[in-house]
This record gives sequence, C-alpha cells and structure tokens, in this order.
Amino acid sequence: MKIIDEIGHFSDLPLDVLVELDRKVMAVRDILALDKGHVIKMNRSAGENLDLIVGGALLAFGEIVIIESSMGVRITDFNIEE
Repeated sequence: MKIIDEIGHFSDLPLDVLVELDRKVMAVRDILALDKGHVIKMNRSAGENLDLIVGGALLAFGEIVIIESSMGVRITDFNIEE
C-alpha cells in the first residue's frame, strides 16, 4: 500500500512548511535601522542544499533556486521511509 493511500484522508490538512535559508546575528541598532525594502545580505546562494521541515519534522531536502526575480526551493529528495 502506498503512503498516499494510508494518509490520503489528511490531504486537505494545512501544515506549516519551514525552509531556513540562513541565519544572521545582528546588533540591536542594526535591527532598529531596518526599513521596508531593506536588504539583509546572507551567505547562501543558489544551488546550496537546505532542509524542508513540515509540521516540525524533516520531510525533504532541497536546493535554493532563482526563478526570475524570486528565490525558491527545488525538492531534491524526500526523507520518508516506506
């Protein structure tokens, strides 16, 4: 039996999806100086690997992609044992 058959009745249940691209330590003065449209430079770039957390559990692995002027995540593998 496929996993989708086992959990299909949960298919409309909303879950939080967390993709952490990077972390940065900033001084309070720098945070207070932020304004709408401000850009915070990070050290990650397109092609780097990251984890996809769904409902607090590691679900998949992905990589950062740039699509036109937006950043996205391409799923490269799932962390599901059948």
